[in-house]
Amino acid sequence: MRVVHVHRIRGIGGSERHLLTLLPALAARGVDAVFVGLDDPAWDPTDFYGALRVPAVRLPAPRDIDPVLLGRLVRSLRGDVVHTHLVHADMYGGVAAKLRGERLVSTKHNDDPFRTGAFRHVERGVARLADRIVAITESLRRFTIEQVGIPAAKVETIHYGLDELPEAWGANPPDDVPASARVLLSVARLTEQKGIDIAVRALPSLPDDTVLVVLGDGPERARLESLARELGVGGRVFLPGRVPDVAAWLRRATVLVHPARWEGFGLGVLEGMLAGLPVVATNVSSLPELVVDGETGLLVQPDDPAALALGVARALGEPQLGAAGRERALRDFSVDRMAERTLALYETVSASS
Repeated sequence: MRVVHVHRIRGIGGSERHLLTLLPALAARGVDAVFVGLDDPAWDPTDFYGALRVPAVRLPAPRDIDPVLLGRLVRSLRGDVVHTHLVHADMYGGVAAKLRGERLVSTKHNDDPFRTGAFRHVERGVARLADRIVAITESLRRFTIEQVGIPAAKVETIHYGLDELPEAWGANPPDDVPASARVLLSVARLTEQKGIDIAVRALPSLPDDTVLVVLGDGPERARLESLARELGVGGRVFLPGRVPDVAAWLRRATVLVHPARWEGFGLGVLEGMLAGLPVVATNVSSLPELVVDGETGLLVQPDDPAALALGVARALGEPQLGAAGRERALRDFSVDRMAERTLALYETVSASS
């Protein structure tokens, strides 16, 4: 079976990291997996393609509206199943797949509020083209059905899977984090969604030897740095951006914090669980599906720095939460489980043609 995955590439985020894990796992099960990347020239995709372990076709995608791209995709999508990821791939890849008469699967990776606005009408139209839609959590499945309006019979949940910490693609640069510090680590983009400002606001209530390190970049960087200075914790907040060895930081951390306001899955949370770290996350969207409150980590209310600080203080004294989280990650969120369920879905879709 030949399956063509389509995704617009703008660096490596959660959905891209998911594909770097899923595609070789499908190939190992006999799937002829091919990746078609819609490359945004404003971003450098070198890291992604360097880590990709299946054949790739790269198409320039400099514009949101691009009829030329549709024509290129029609010529490129030759497979038994076309599997699209996120809005650009859904729109261009979905239409191209149907013009070619191929089966179509689409994965929904987040519950971004924009999906409930005017765009939901576009998404419903694109969804009519799909044979099946994958939601990466039960929470996201409910959101897709109840708030976006996609028919329930079309939507199936398949969780992300991980077995190992991220593979390094280089050595991390030197940093100024004190060797004796207790590191609160977050692996997240610097955007309003991820709630890093709440972690910064929680820091003054925590012991002076605790520092916040956030691996990721984004438009909120300047605001977060200014906020840290205003609160007098500028020397305890470190924003190194994207780093080549995330696993090294996971091993160095004491607690994984994820104060997101909404979340499609929370791959950084799963990485923290695999690393055996106690996790303190917000009780929103998908996160309760990963973190069992009081057993494998702690859940707190969003937009509440005091609650986050209390959760972190408790997690610092309960390292056994990390061991329980690692056990749950290996048991319930394995690559094997993800790949087998995805392959079964392809077989079902292909059999219906």
